[in-house]
Order: sequence, then structure tokens, then C-alpha cells
Amino acid sequence: MQSKVAAVTMVREDAFFLTAWLRHYGAALGRENCYVINHGRGADVADLAAGCNVIGIPGDPHPNFDMKRWRLLNNLVGGLRSYYDHVIVGDVDELVVVDPGTGRGLLDWVSAQPIRRVLTPVGLEVIHRIDLEEAPIEGAILGPRRFVRHAPHYSKPCVVSCATKIARGGHFTQYGKLFAPPELYLLHLKFCDFGQYVAAMDRRNATTGALGVAVKDAAIGRHWFAEARGEDRAVFDAFATRQLAPFDFEPVRARMAASFRPRGETGFYEFDRPEDALIHELPERFFGLI
Repeated sequence: MQSKVAAVTMVREDAFFLTAWLRHYGAALGRENCYVINHGRGADVADLAAGCNVIGIPGDPHPNFDMKRWRLLNNLVGGLRSYYDHVIVGDVDELVVVDPGTGRGLLDWVSAQPIRRVLTPVGLEVIHRIDLEEAPIEGAILGPRRFVRHAPHYSKPCVVSCATKIARGGHFTQYGKLFAPPELYLLHLKFCDFGQYVAAMDRRNATTGALGVAVKDAAIGRHWFAEARGEDRAVFDAFATRQLAPFDFEPVRARMAASFRPRGETGFYEFDRPEDALIHELPERFFGLI
């Protein structure tokens, strides 16, 4: 498939999320335009990503894992921009989608966007309401899971078509304008299935446990550490206590635009990221999208 758009991620062992990532971007962009960094050269990752551009790298644990990861991703995105108009970059449990109400697929929509800019989708966390949705995910995620919450930390500037630096974690760039199109979302899948959440947290806790360092001594997200984990079922039970609100994120985009500013003296840009206690039911047009 001839594509002006590529997608890039790094993964280690997360077969469930990689399967969803491949199903989404492989179908939308063509696997030949998908770049999977196989951290640790796992055989399962290589098999699942067959037909993609798989880059194997050593998987030794390191306390500066996130710094190293984003240094590699930054340079790969910069290089791919010589061959693609747009590069989508993010974690394996993050999927950029276009509202199906536009009548356009991801490739057509992104290809039509002007270049030399960074696009920031509104972040939505797909949540598993274990009080209402009993079945585990076995195929498509949306439909079996129909609730989301606004996740401001996942409103990431992740569709890149210009020379810029992306901050560790992918939360900020050094691009000085905000483009947050009303039809663009980033769906974060961490909480989309209780069983998969527990398994992923077990793997991540094991990875950080092997380092033998505290949270404050590592450049790795706090959520990877057992000490910050909390009680798994309580996390999901709490979703049922949230107030249901309409699926309308234009006020969110307006707040992002109004608060967009330099992030101190770092060279990066940010916007306010207030959280709320609301959940939203996805319109049926999203069902089956991922």
C-alpha cells in the first residue's frame, strides 16, 4: 500500500496490546508502513508483527528506560519523516482514531492534513465497567467496551509532520502551536480489560523489580512500580461510581487552546491537564473501530 503515513511503537511482551495495535494500524496504513521496535527481541512480538518493519534491540533492564526509549523514538520519527508526510508515534496501548462520523478512515483523513505541524488528539481512556461488562475481550475492543473517561495526560502531540523534539513519555513537543482537530482522538487501552490489566501490571512490576531501584531513582513511569500500584479490583470498582456525562469534548479542546504555553524554559509546550470524575458512553458509530 502506498501511504503518506507511518506508525511507530516500541513493545516488550505485550501481545494483547500489540495485537490491537497491529489490527488497527496494519489495516489502516498497511503493515509495510508500521514500525515495531521489539525491545528484547521477543519471538512472540516478531511473529505477531510479521509483515511490519520489526527492529530488534537488546532488552536489558535499565533505570533510564524511558529516556533511552524516547531518544530512539525521536530519532526514528525524524528519519521516517524523510519518507512519509506524517508519522504517528506512541506506546503500544495508544491508538489514534478519527471519529467515524467524518466518513473517512485514518489514512485518508491524516493524509489530507497539512504538513509541517504536530496534531494533538484528545486522550480518552477506554475503561472496563466490570459491573456491566462481564465478558473478557476476545476480538474487537469497542462495543464490548463502550465507556471512556477523559485522560488529559494522553492528549499527546503524536501525529508529527515537522522537525521537532518529543519529550520523554510523549506528552510534550517543542512545536509552538496547538492543532487539536475536533474529530481526532487517542484511545488509551490500559484499563480496557481487567484481566489484561492485571497481567500487564505484573509484567511491568517484574521489570522494575529487577532493577533494584526506587521510583525516584529511575526514569520510568511511576505506574510501572509495585509500590504505586494499589489494589487492582478497587481501581476498576471505582469506575462504577463516576457520573455519566455526554460525549462532548469541545470544551476540553477549548481549555487546551486557552492554556497552551511554553513549559518553563525547557523548549517544550504544554497546556493545563485537569482531571474530572466523569465517564462517557461511546456513540455506537465507534463500535468495532478498534
